Amino acid sequence: MPPLKTPWPHAPTHQLSDRATYFVTAGTYLKQHHFRRREGLAVLHRGLLTVARDFDWQLEAWAVFSNHYHFVGKSPPTETDATSLSQMLGELHTETAKWINRLDATPGRKVWHNFRETKLTYQKSYLARLNYPHQNAVKHRLVLVANQYPWCSAAWFERTASTAMVKSIYRFNTDRLDVADEFDPAPEW
Repeated sequence: MPPLKTPWPHAPTHQLSDRATYFVTAGTYLKQHHFRRREGLAVLHRGLLTVARDFDWQLEAWAVFSNHYHFVGKSPPTETDATSLSQMLGELHTETAKWINRLDATPGRKVWHNFRETKLTYQKSYLARLNYPHQNAVKHRLVLVANQYPWCSAAWFERTASTAMVKSIYRFNTDRLDVADEFDPAPEW
């Protein structure tokens, strides 16, 4: 008789039972830099914004890199939960994987690993995580000032939010946040 396999989970179950605001991180398989070229970053960035619009998720902050992305988003107001997040990211990952694999002539290659979400329930936690995607390119030493990185929301946020709101959000320190961000993006873009 063959030995029984232990059904080890690959990731915790997604907790998407509430309509709420979520902080989401997704990474490429083996942290590979599939989107290191400007063209790849632009496609991933545009893809994220497009699926969010199509699924009626309101993104409040985002950042896209060569091997991962982060965003803060509110689930659709017309839904009672946030289960559409899995479908939305499934579509994003499927379409961007097909695109990058076509570009690299590697059909069928696994591109995406998984995503993690955190439901934001405390105001200070929400505000600090709202700042996190804006400042992530600075954290990863890709730019000196957040609004210089074209594939994040910092420049948009500074243009559309009040000066007081920008100052308030940017004051929140992100160093103490427990964010799974063990990715090192490719320095070239």
